[in-house]
Amino acid sequence: MRTLLLLVLSMVTVAREVTAQDTQCVLERAAMVETIRAYARSHVSVLGQQGLSGRVLEAMGQTQRHLFIPERSCSIAYADMPLPIGAGQTISQPFIVALMTQLAYVAPDVVVLEVGTGSGYQAAILAHLARKVCTIEIIPQLAAAAAKTLKDLAYDNVSVRLGDGYAGWPDCGPFEAIIVTAALGHVPAPLIEQLKLGGRLVMPVGPAYTTQQLTVVEKTGPGKTTTRAASLARFVPFTRSPD
Repeated sequence: MRTLLLLVLSMVTVAREVTAQDTQCVLERAAMVETIRAYARSHVSVLGQQGLSGRVLEAMGQTQRHLFIPERSCSIAYADMPLPIGAGQTISQPFIVALMTQLAYVAPDVVVLEVGTGSGYQAAILAHLARKVCTIEIIPQLAAAAAKTLKDLAYDNVSVRLGDGYAGWPDCGPFEAIIVTAALGHVPAPLIEQLKLGGRLVMPVGPAYTTQQLTVVEKTGPGKTTTRAASLARFVPFTRSPD
């Protein structure tokens, strides 16, 4: 009887701790969304007077960022800063995730390509907004971990592929939106080819280990695009396969 009582008390203590942690996470996530909203108001030249859409803000508020970082700490996860996720890679600053998502114009019925899965966080945000998300990661341990996290969290509309994202994912496309989460000196031609007419590609363009231009490319016709620099950014370099 005494052993059973101790077990019950232990379970109650754990339940209280879990509840307290969940509450902290909800509060930290709400604070993160408010920080993002405030940043958006100071980026009128990029986002316009309308700022970030309610759909993007809702996706940011629903996605549990702390489950996509190694520490799984809410106080760390919801700070508006990039965080290391292993293998020399980072999870982007939440505002930058929201900004890139907004610039991509992700409608509910579209298929989106992400190049650079990382921990899976950006893919999870996109999964709240799009019909289907196809995401490519070149680093095996990150691809495997992201696929597991996304599956465990029931993001059933996300497909993760291990490979070099430079060539895109033709079998999964064409795409209404493409987001590239690593910096390269140019926009890969295969990605433009896999973009639907009227679709948008958002990626940092510029040299590695310095400031890049967050660039928006819109496909206006067969072989025709318009390109604009939206904002300054700083991303890890685009990793290519040695083959």
